[in-house]
Amino acid sequence: MEKQVILCLILIYAAFAFGLSLQEEQQEEYLLPTVLVTLLVRNKAHVLPMFLSYLAQLDYPKDRLAIWVRCDHSSDNSIEILQQWLEQTADFYHSVNYALDNDETVGPSHHNETSPYDWPVSRFKHVIALKEEAFEYARDIWADFVFFLDADVMLTEKQTLKSLTGLRLPIVAPMLLSEGLYSNFWCGMTEDYYYQRTDEYKEIYQVKKLGVFQVPMIHTAVLVDMNYKGTRNLTFDRVRLQELQKNRNQSPIYEGPADDIIVFAISANSSGIPLHVSNELAFGYVLQPLEPSDTLEQDLLQIINIRANMVNDLGAVPPFLDYFQESVQLPEKSKLSLDHIYMINLDRRPERRQKMENLFDELGLNVEHFSAVDGKQLNSERLQEMGIQFLSGYEDPYHHRAMTMGEIGCFLSHYNIWKQMLELNQKEVLILEDDIRFEPYFTGNAKRVIDQARNAVEYDLIYFGRKRLKEETEPWVEGADSLVHAGYSYWTLGYVISLEGARKLLAANPLKNLIPVDEFLPLMFDRHPNKTWSSAFEERNLIALSAAPLLLYPIHYTGESGYISDTEDSQQINVEAATTTSDSEARLKSDREHIFISQDDNHMLDQLSSMVIAKSHQEL
Repeated sequence: MEKQVILCLILIYAAFAFGLSLQEEQQEEYLLPTVLVTLLVRNKAHVLPMFLSYLAQLDYPKDRLAIWVRCDHSSDNSIEILQQWLEQTADFYHSVNYALDNDETVGPSHHNETSPYDWPVSRFKHVIALKEEAFEYARDIWADFVFFLDADVMLTEKQTLKSLTGLRLPIVAPMLLSEGLYSNFWCGMTEDYYYQRTDEYKEIYQVKKLGVFQVPMIHTAVLVDMNYKGTRNLTFDRVRLQELQKNRNQSPIYEGPADDIIVFAISANSSGIPLHVSNELAFGYVLQPLEPSDTLEQDLLQIINIRANMVNDLGAVPPFLDYFQESVQLPEKSKLSLDHIYMINLDRRPERRQKMENLFDELGLNVEHFSAVDGKQLNSERLQEMGIQFLSGYEDPYHHRAMTMGEIGCFLSHYNIWKQMLELNQKEVLILEDDIRFEPYFTGNAKRVIDQARNAVEYDLIYFGRKRLKEETEPWVEGADSLVHAGYSYWTLGYVISLEGARKLLAANPLKNLIPVDEFLPLMFDRHPNKTWSSAFEERNLIALSAAPLLLYPIHYTGESGYISDTEDSQQINVEAATTTSDSEARLKSDREHIFISQDDNHMLDQLSSMVIAKSHQEL
């Protein structure tokens, strides 16, 4: 009887404690500030299901959110998608104010508009008027914050609104990632109010600096604290800004572009209100604005790149809302015009296999999983049974050690594919490892590289990803603009190999002079600096090329969070390593800082980043 009483008391206390916890949680949610989310939509049917799914899945009480939506001048089914979303979710929000204009008399274009991606004066004026209307509506409903959000944004971080409102800053933006260097903030502005490159931009974008930073410009996803003094002076309208400046006797009066994002930034500056961008969380992604001459196909390719980045960063693309699932359309799978594509993966690394298969789905690659030889299952007796002998005098140039069992397993994995190519008469094969990330537009660029190699020169091997180790000239392949003759390189992240190339590698009988596979390959195309090692292989006539720029890179580098090496961090073989070392500088194989980049590569990177970032707005 006494035990029953005690048990009842425990249950009563637990119920009471749960009730208090639930009450505190509800009270905490009630104390969260109210936010008006404003959405301007036009011709975004291809991205709306993703955008709306992630917006709806934000971890923020919907009864503390109000929605303001405007959609007009659309020639696709953006309105139908918005209507579907509103029918499913509107009742959960505090309030919804929307105007979906499908009046055919309005037409799909603005005056003097040459394409849906053109920004004539008439379109700027229309967008500015809508944003001003949204500002007034936020004031009318006494919203604590207004969140100006473009439909090109994918907020995959569910804590976005809680994080941003918790900063209690007057104006702040979540830093968004794109397929390149484009983002929704500037770190510099010229005297005539346009984008200015700075070193700090890359430091913030690449999260070399973590935190919240004051910047001269934010756009695309902007949270404004409506309770902050001075916000009544914020505007997107150049005429109104000029009037405010005149009334305050400010000079000089703004005479710059009528671009809404620039005017907003200048109005904040004129009112003494700082702009901030936060990279404290990985908030999400953004599509780059298109040029007037672009087509919808360019945006669809961007979405493929963004979804691939999501897999790299998050492991998988976050799911859509149930009623939008049918809108997910993955690319049709191909082998890039090759005979086959293999992905080497250890059976004890199923998480890597799953991530890579997710990537293959997103990129449209038809890839066969190839079980790797696991170094953990090798021992001296097994190596003797296989007849493996090691290159006399070999030691790792950086660690000054013999080969590890992981490196042996890695070599045998590649070796087994070369043998299978001969058995199946596969003329061209792409071999991938399972710890890689693909560069944007991989599929199209890979096909172009392969086509150029076929048309320009006979080849045995094409590096898709590698690490250059020697400062030497790599001549361009004649008749090609995406191929160079490869110099001394590390890594076997991904490479195309021909049937003839596989024959040459096997004919060298490498298991009788075993060294790591990424040392063996440059020996075979006679660009290895260690001539003692080279002399062990009589025929060194492999024709090796490299994609330029490269098409894939490692996911992690030495020292980075998440870096795991199944080759370097494994048991060493029990042989006495000689003291012979390479006559080149020792390099850590997986160290980002030791990758050699030529002046031409640097110039190319500067040009690419300038082109990408400069698209943040167009001159009016």
